[in-house]
Amino acid sequence: MELAENLAGIQTRIAAACARAGRDPASVELMAVSKTHPPEAVREVARLGIRLFGESRIQEAKLKIPQCPGNLRWQLIGHLQTNKARDAVQLFEMIQSVDSLHLAAELQKRAEAASKTLGILLEVNVAGESTKFGYRPDQLLIDLPQINAFRRLEIHGLMCMAPYATNPETIRPVFRRCRELARECESLLGAPLPVLSMGMSGDFEVAIEEGSTLVRVGSGIFGDRPPPETSESGFQQSDG
Repeated sequence: MELAENLAGIQTRIAAACARAGRDPASVELMAVSKTHPPEAVREVARLGIRLFGESRIQEAKLKIPQCPGNLRWQLIGHLQTNKARDAVQLFEMIQSVDSLHLAAELQKRAEAASKTLGILLEVNVAGESTKFGYRPDQLLIDLPQINAFRRLEIHGLMCMAPYATNPETIRPVFRRCRELARECESLLGAPLPVLSMGMSGDFEVAIEEGSTLVRVGSGIFGDRPPPETSESGFQQSDG
């Protein structure tokens, strides 16, 4: 019951944010961020109608995904090391955290070997935080044409993580700049980039008002992360 109430509350808030921005709620996709939560919680959220789930760690995803319904969509939102690229290509329909030409080249290589076309988002560190991964905007514009030339990779848009703030209004400029950067990328490529992955549990409403098309909500749906322990299903939870 708690998961159902949480999800309904998030969906109501998404609709309200869209109304304020004059947008159709259908223009915003909700991702349930299931990192550190066990397969049984994923199955319950899936029963409530959510199909898109986000994970941050390859090893956790390898254990969890086989224990979940086969009709779910999985995307990687955490930092990806190149030595995990092969597993990432096999596990996920999209990598939201491509933050270097080197990583993109490795994903192209692994996708080619798997005869798979892989959707990607380019992660951008708009605020320039030293503690976060992501492209500097200037470097992104430099690398973009080369990444776009990789025939096994499809650039769907941008992803950003805003700085933590007790008042989401203070980070509105970060989301706005990410949206502007997406338009610059579209101009450079001469093609649309329909996905703008911005906003998490604490700030998704402001992100929607600034143009987000995909919000990544974890604790707002699942509640606080459980402590690291083995669940009844045998799934070893991580502290990520």
